[in-house]
Amino acid sequence: MIPGDVTWAVAIDPVESKEHDYPPVLKAFLAGSFSGTFSTVLFQPLDLVKTRLQSAATPVHAAVNGRGVQPGMINIVTNIVKQDHIIGLWRGMVPSITRCVPGVGLYFSSLHWLKGQLQVRQPGKDIGALQAVGLGVVARTMSGVLLIPFTVVKTRFESGVYGYNSVLGALRDIWRVEGPRGLYCGLGPTLARDAPFSGLYLMFYTQGKKAIPEEWLQSPTQASALHFSCGVASGVLASVATNPADVIKTRMQLFPDRFPSVLSAAIYVQQTHGMTGYLSGIVPRMLRRTLMAAMAWTVYEEITRSMGLK
Repeated sequence: MIPGDVTWAVAIDPVESKEHDYPPVLKAFLAGSFSGTFSTVLFQPLDLVKTRLQSAATPVHAAVNGRGVQPGMINIVTNIVKQDHIIGLWRGMVPSITRCVPGVGLYFSSLHWLKGQLQVRQPGKDIGALQAVGLGVVARTMSGVLLIPFTVVKTRFESGVYGYNSVLGALRDIWRVEGPRGLYCGLGPTLARDAPFSGLYLMFYTQGKKAIPEEWLQSPTQASALHFSCGVASGVLASVATNPADVIKTRMQLFPDRFPSVLSAAIYVQQTHGMTGYLSGIVPRMLRRTLMAAMAWTVYEEITRSMGLK
């Protein structure tokens, strides 16, 4: 999410009230950013492990790990803790927040604005499956394109391959050495990962929420639990469908000289690992995207309710 680097489906009913001084779109941005901060900090270790898994069998590591051989999650976590202690599991936190927090806010505000343009009300009940996919894809694409340089920096920080000291320093180094192309490397697979994830998530979520009997949602506690369950199920399905694009994105952003195109990265994955290579990092990514989306959605719901957006 931006829900990747964090995105999720939110069935919101943006009711605009004259009593509030700030525009609803701004409130959606602030609420999304706050919920994105909470979930990003909590689940950063899973994102770190996912990146290490996907980069473990790249050319730099091949001599150590062997052809097609990758370390497991437990080995990666153990090595990180040995080298950098527990705090090492949160490596890349700053670029993650730099990307995810405004990204989540932009996603929600874009989604809110798009729904207003289409005059969509009560999307959890009235929105169609294809319309949900379209809204999620467009909203995520808008935020993804704007924040792709920070996605590149985040991936490189987490990989342990690059020795950047700060986000601004990383941006300067990439611009100096690789130019604009370096800041936007992997844009195609990033959008092919995030936009479909958001669209599929929103479709699964809204359709799943429709299936819940109205009487089950009368209790706020029970409603939150049911919505959380819908979010978890939607995250699992959307994560599995978009993981191949995530694998290719990581390869291209870590080694742009070795993988200048989607085709070159795809050929390398296929020749080195076969079809199973496209599932690299699926477990930590699925856990992170699913739990992050579901938990961040719960936080977002409470904030939007207190702000008068629901």
